[in-house]
Amino acid sequence: MSGLDVLFSAVGLVTLGAALLSVTSRVVLHAALWLVVTLGGLAGCYLVLGAELVALVQLLIYVGAVVVLVLFALMLTRSGGVPVVTSVPQRVAAGLVGAGTTVVLGGALLSAFGWGSVPLDGPGNEAVAATIFGTDVWPFELLSVLLLTALVAAVAVARAPVGGQDAPSQRPDAPPEVEAVQGEDT
Repeated sequence: MSGLDVLFSAVGLVTLGAALLSVTSRVVLHAALWLVVTLGGLAGCYLVLGAELVALVQLLIYVGAVVVLVLFALMLTRSGGVPVVTSVPQRVAAGLVGAGTTVVLGGALLSAFGWGSVPLDGPGNEAVAATIFGTDVWPFELLSVLLLTALVAAVAVARAPVGGQDAPSQRPDAPPEVEAVQGEDT
């Protein structure tokens, strides 16, 4: 067993543990943070296997975009710290569905490829990277501008008070009597 095999096994075990914690966590925010560790560990597995471009894409797309979107949605809805309550039959059913999916996918992969290695015939990382970051970079840039616009709009919506308008005491043009009445209530 080589050093890369040991490193791959260690990173894989950390990834597996984080994935289990992500699925079994009762607090949604904790589950999202364990998902960050899981996806980062998966990028580490790709890196150990020599697929640097796939590891970079894994970090950029999943950790850098999808998980940030999930965390941002939790922040906007203010529901990140609320524990999720599920019944025992729901958890057992979810576990059975997950185990069944694992068995079906594993069986399909083993029947298709067996235990041997699979030859990779195709363009190398350089050709794929030249295509993505050369001629096809504009759709990615436009998508990043769209996501940034959505992020700024979400912050603006989240900062707006309930009802969509400012309280009378916060408006600069509010009459003094409204401010006085509001100050007496508190």
